[in-house]
Order: sequence, then structure tokens, then C-alpha cells
Amino acid sequence: MKYGRREFINSLLGFGGIGGLASIFYPVFQFLIPPEITEAKVSSLKVGRVDEFPANSSKIVRFGRIPVILIRSDRDTFKALAATCTHLDCIVQYNQDRKQIICACHNGVYDLSGNNVSGPPPKPLTVYTVSIIDEQVVISEEKNIV
Repeated sequence: MKYGRREFINSLLGFGGIGGLASIFYPVFQFLIPPEITEAKVSSLKVGRVDEFPANSSKIVRFGRIPVILIRSDRDTFKALAATCTHLDCIVQYNQDRKQIICACHNGVYDLSGNNVSGPPPKPLTVYTVSIIDEQVVISEEKNIV
């Protein structure tokens, strides 16, 4: 089978048309597919001054994308724990009367060290390090899982 000029021109125009369509649709598809965004890693977080936290109180703060509950149990003791219940990732609260951490979703109870006391939570809360630097409360990377 012999190819003539007409077949050569037709195949050349066909490849050119495919290339032209690809140059139009490629940017459209790239626009529709979002790029992967790497998240900034947080290693420490200044939460506030020591005198902003009364004794037997708590505050939930964001440590990157992770909610962390900061508890000041008495005058000199601060604790920081992951604020998501290990059962179904509900946000936990500090109960000032019982001095325990409560998950209201399914009545899970944790002590101030993050250990699960009762209810359905299968494992303890993640513990973070709390430091006092120049009267500022600083939460640092996770220390360990209790």
C-alpha cells in the first residue's frame, strides 16, 4: 500500500488537530484537579499568659489541625491532651466539679492524665508537653501516648 501526498497531509492535519485539542483540554483538566497542599507542621504553640487561666479551668486550642484541651487543674499544674475522644472523635470537655475529662457523645470519661476511666473509649488521650516560658504557656509536640 502506497501513501500519497493527500494521505500524508491528512495524517499530518489529524495529528495537529489532536495536539491542538490536547493543548486546550489539558489546562482545563489541570484546573479542575486541585493540587496537593502540604500542611505546615506545628511543633509548639503559645497559648497565652499564665494569669489568663484561672485554677480549675480549661481551654480548647488548635495545635495545627488538632484540637487540644489545656487544663489548669490547680495553681501550678497545666496539662495538655488531645481534645478528640478516642471512641468516635467527639470533642471532649473538662468537668470542673468532677475534675475529669468528659466526652458527651457516649459518656466516655478520662482522668487528668488522659487515661480512659469509663465508657466506650478504647484508648487514652494523646498527651502534649506544657511549658511555662517567661510567664507564657507553651504547648509542644506530643510527648507520648499514656
